[in-house]
Amino acid sequence: MPAAAFESLTIDAEGLPLHVRQRGPQGAPAVLFLHGWLDHSHSFDPLCEHLPEAWRTVLLDFRGMGQSGHAGPGAAYHFSDHLLDVEATLDGLALPRVHLVGHSLGGIVALAYAAARPERVLGLTLIESLGPSGGPATGALQRLRGFLDDSRRPPNRKRYPTVEAAAERLRQANPTLSPDAALLFARHGTRRTPEGDFAFTFDPRHRRRFGQGFDEAQWLTLEAAVTCPVQLLRGTEGLAPAPELLEARLAALRTLAAPPRFFQGGHHVHLEQPSAVAAAIAAFIAGSAAEASSA
Repeated sequence: MPAAAFESLTIDAEGLPLHVRQRGPQGAPAVLFLHGWLDHSHSFDPLCEHLPEAWRTVLLDFRGMGQSGHAGPGAAYHFSDHLLDVEATLDGLALPRVHLVGHSLGGIVALAYAAARPERVLGLTLIESLGPSGGPATGALQRLRGFLDDSRRPPNRKRYPTVEAAAERLRQANPTLSPDAALLFARHGTRRTPEGDFAFTFDPRHRRRFGQGFDEAQWLTLEAAVTCPVQLLRGTEGLAPAPELLEARLAALRTLAAPPRFFQGGHHVHLEQPSAVAAAIAAFIAGSAAEASSA
């Protein structure tokens, strides 16, 4: 029997349309997936093929990415905007509590949201996501200067003759991305222009640097505020933070369920090992539910 299809929905985020895909609207538990920087919700498609169809599975395109709306003229994107995307999705779908699964940027957003809204998050799975690289407080001045410098550069939307050419550009930027994964990103992350070539759908203003960010002390404070169970999934060839930074961040996660689990692969390990990563997510969510029911 073929897997149940996802339906596309539009969620209103204070006038900005967010694209959401959902499977099993009457299912349980509810699990919201959050993608990485300049990615889109289809990056979880291979993973979803191995997840329980009994779940209510929700996939979000962050604002300015995928098929979601772009910020208006003169606006800038800020990290906290993506927390608004999560809250708008939960409110729009009448989801009081969910499990969050985030890859890269999506994991950073998921953790920050779990800290700010602990009553709404049942569990947290972070895939290749160890927090922002904000650095020390002394970097605040340079960050502001970078933000102002970037705002002077006009957005540059590159064009490609074919979807395959766009996929090859992705592999150049991320050599660990497999050809199949790059083609998945390009097929769902580009659209044909009036001239007949292809351009990525994300807003190129996302390439500009944030004007504000968390330094390490602030981020550790957010981690310590997370109250739900947390699991960390990493690729053997993925992110490799400095040992002292990793140790401090793991120690700050007071509800980390177990040491980080490694799977063979790079930063997009959930695309390289979808079955194994899906099994880890399903087992974690089932275990969290059992623990909650017995508490």
